[in-house]
Amino acid sequence: MNKHKILLVEDDPNLGQVLSEYLEIKGYVVVLCKDGETGLKAFKKEQFDLLICDVMMPKMDGYTLVEEVRLLNADIPIIFVTAKSMKEDAIHGFRVGADDYVTKPFSMEELLMRIKAILKRSSKANAEQEQQEVFYIGKTVFDYKSQRLVVGKNEYKLTTRESDLLKMLCLSKNQVLDRSKALKKIWLDDNYFNSRSMDVYVTKLRKYLKGDTSIQILNVHGQGFKLVELDNKTE
Repeated sequence: MNKHKILLVEDDPNLGQVLSEYLEIKGYVVVLCKDGETGLKAFKKEQFDLLICDVMMPKMDGYTLVEEVRLLNADIPIIFVTAKSMKEDAIHGFRVGADDYVTKPFSMEELLMRIKAILKRSSKANAEQEQQEVFYIGKTVFDYKSQRLVVGKNEYKLTTRESDLLKMLCLSKNQVLDRSKALKKIWLDDNYFNSRSMDVYVTKLRKYLKGDTSIQILNVHGQGFKLVELDNKTE
């Protein structure tokens, strides 16, 4: 079973170290960053299952960090850990995209219970999402089970790998699909040759989808690909 990976962004070096060590003892993989800017760079570079961050931080505060993260990933669970206890601060935290809000001082056990609960809900939602078989993107219909892709008046029968890759792109629509994650799931290895093979499959999918100008598959340098649905009202 894969360990959950947590991005912890906390500018207090003592609290950050204590939290990081405690969560690692409890079986999590933790990446600790000391300010919002560094945290955002780490988030763009790696895949995480949960973000825990302080609010008051140098260079980039927690609210701004969460807003930036939400532009990249709408689904990752986020917990604020902060000394702020005003109701308005909590409301603002939820408004920018947090899922939970813990005020200092807090017990490690309480935080651990909150982490377990939020990851359980997230895993259940992801499992339900994985069961989806028919996708409507732009003016295109993709039936994963039958491997049929209907783009306007054209219909294509996809291969298994084309279907698997397009499903992953659909499930992460308007968000970055990490190249390594897709390679490990579909090709079972993210080596150079498989990576080049995936590029060929992306090119094939783009060819199929070119008849629908409301959707595009974009390259995201150093990260992977993004299936974007454009606001295209033209018939």
